[in-house]
Amino acid sequence: MKTEDIEPFFATLKAANPQPASELEYSSVFELLTAVLLSAQATDAGVNKATRRLFPVANTPAKILALGYEGLCEHIKTIGLYRNKAKHLLDTCRILLERHGAEVPRTREELEALPGVGRKTANVVLNVAFGEPTMAVDTHIFRVSNRTGLAPGKNPLEVELELLRRVPAHYLPDAHHWLILHGRYVCVARKPLCWKCQVAKYCDFEPKTAPPGG
Repeated sequence: MKTEDIEPFFATLKAANPQPASELEYSSVFELLTAVLLSAQATDAGVNKATRRLFPVANTPAKILALGYEGLCEHIKTIGLYRNKAKHLLDTCRILLERHGAEVPRTREELEALPGVGRKTANVVLNVAFGEPTMAVDTHIFRVSNRTGLAPGKNPLEVELELLRRVPAHYLPDAHHWLILHGRYVCVARKPLCWKCQVAKYCDFEPKTAPPGG
């Protein structure tokens, strides 16, 4: 993607969705951290279905720990890899209580030290909860960045660093939401919906896909 096309690319996405938000449901920073931790290799819709059962019962580190392993598994068993995620979440809750006064830390280093929290999860929490201009590269952002030519890279870290370099600063706080939603609903994995894409003219992907029957 040409450098001069990046500004109108994001301006178009912003005009269509001025205040993008995560599709995960949460009402506190801890609930957000929990939801993102549970979302690895799972859909946001699937996580929301589980947390609607979990959060009314347990939405603090102490309450999650009080459930115990089997009790927590019972609430999240509809999510893929739920047994490993339950172990990570319980261990994370212990660390939050022992080292952070039950509060979610605000630095990348402290977040990534929590079990089950990698760079992507830390970036989501830093961006969504604390407003930092981070870029959480999931499969959607990785695909959109490479397919459009916005920020090509061989791995998520390469794409993340290239996005931070190329995305104008005033778009960075919301950029990862726009790119995720674009990848989830328009620039989809198997066959992008180019005929309904509002930013197709700025995108390097060729040939553009035609509408069904076109």
